[in-house]
Amino acid sequence: MTRAGFWSVARAVGWRNIHNFFTNPAIVIPSLLFPMFFFTAFAGGLSRVDQIPGFNFAGGYTTFVYGFVLLQASTFGGIFTGFSVARDFESGFSRRLLLAARRRGGIIAGYWLAALTRAIFTISVITAVAVIAGLEVNGSLVDLAGLYTLAIFVNAAAMLFGTGVAMRLRTMQAGPAIQVPAFLLLFLAPVWVPFDLLTGWVKAAASFNPVTLMLEAGRGFLSGQPTKVLPAFAVAAVLIGVTILWARGGLRSAERAA
Repeated sequence: MTRAGFWSVARAVGWRNIHNFFTNPAIVIPSLLFPMFFFTAFAGGLSRVDQIPGFNFAGGYTTFVYGFVLLQASTFGGIFTGFSVARDFESGFSRRLLLAARRRGGIIAGYWLAALTRAIFTISVITAVAVIAGLEVNGSLVDLAGLYTLAIFVNAAAMLFGTGVAMRLRTMQAGPAIQVPAFLLLFLAPVWVPFDLLTGWVKAAASFNPVTLMLEAGRGFLSGQPTKVLPAFAVAAVLIGVTILWARGGLRSAERAA
């Protein structure tokens, strides 16, 4: 058997997972449901938050919440791809793939193509809903490019983390180990109010949370007042570097078990 090269493996794995995503409602619906729920529930239910003293976000509360939901959708696009990796191991597909692939890094690249596609689809739907709901974007095209580039970085880091866990455990029971850390990082950030309005242990946790920097930078792009851009991208780059090593370790673990 001729063992496939890097890009042929990446394309095959990516296409298979993208096809499975768009043809399986059980996969599509959860990817849309979580971000959509948080956006509609909180952009509507907490809309009067923008009238409290100290809330001075230029785009209003809908845009403020959209900044978080965008980051959440990017993260979930990567995290849910980790579930697909675990499912592929349970079905035996990944073991056959490991035997056929000469450049096994292409396997991870293929899963990232699928994760990016899932994130783009979810973000597109949520953005359309947000525009209907009154999303106000004051940033320039350059700001928007920065916003969505940051979202791509977050998506890649989430996918690499989830893939690393899934390749080590190789079972769908890895789901909580993939999902819970992502939830903690997301929701221990200044999600519903600005950082300056947080109090107590939540503010202490948010001050050490790397997601806080990326969230504030994303909201700065939306408001047309970019802030903490370099630190946010630096943190995102570090996360990607660390999770690349994590995913490579997971791949080596899977290779030993194949």
